[in-house]
Amino acid sequence: MLQSLEQLEAAGLEVTDLADETVYAGRRLHSRNGAMQMEGLLQLAVAFVESPETILQELVNAAVRLCGADSAGISIEREGRTDEHYYRWVATAGEYSSFLNASLPRSPSACSVCLERGTPQLFRVDKRFFDILGVEASLVKDGILLPWQVEGMRGTIFVISHSREEAFDREDLHLMRVLANFAAMGIRQYRQQEILRKQAAAAAAASMANDLAHQINNPLQSLINLLYMAKQSDGVGDEKSLALKLESEFERLSSLTKSLLELPKKASPQ
Repeated sequence: MLQSLEQLEAAGLEVTDLADETVYAGRRLHSRNGAMQMEGLLQLAVAFVESPETILQELVNAAVRLCGADSAGISIEREGRTDEHYYRWVATAGEYSSFLNASLPRSPSACSVCLERGTPQLFRVDKRFFDILGVEASLVKDGILLPWQVEGMRGTIFVISHSREEAFDREDLHLMRVLANFAAMGIRQYRQQEILRKQAAAAAAASMANDLAHQINNPLQSLINLLYMAKQSDGVGDEKSLALKLESEFERLSSLTKSLLELPKKASPQ
């Protein structure tokens, strides 16, 4: 769904391809502290190994700190997405922190343009865009937006200045390329952790069901035997009548117990 320049402008979006880095040729905005950058990247690497569940938030925090940005975030294409709810912000920092888990449409969208082009983008956003979304938010005076993709999942990582029209330069772009790679690895790690958690939860549930089934099974079998004996008695009184009425219910409970006992086998990896 390519969005024309006219459509983007009408929606209050300016999106410029940074594949040609000459866009930043005249910008030299920061005095770089190489030691601080290396320390920041080292912190990300440590977080990736020791606490992968925090890596996405660590990434946007680092983007704000290392690029001198006012806001940063990571978006992802939603599962079960619709055109209206297409992207979700899975990590945010700075002035846009309150927009964590916000949904954005497929169009108009700078994220869609970035993913379609597959290259970094310079982007700006004015009030018209937020009016379309029906939200109050600080304008984007200058921003860098980069795509990432991993295992069929796609999204973007971005840094934003709300006050300066020239806030970022070529060095920020290079740093954001590194952070985009970290974002892809972080999403992959997060996804694998979720799979492992679900598998562990399924195994735990199966184990609990198995224990419960064993606790039920022995007294249930004793009751079934008593019912059988009552049915076979010569009398036609209350004892035999009750046994006949309860037989189908106990058969149903017995079948359920057998199903519970089968759960660990079904949950075991093949």
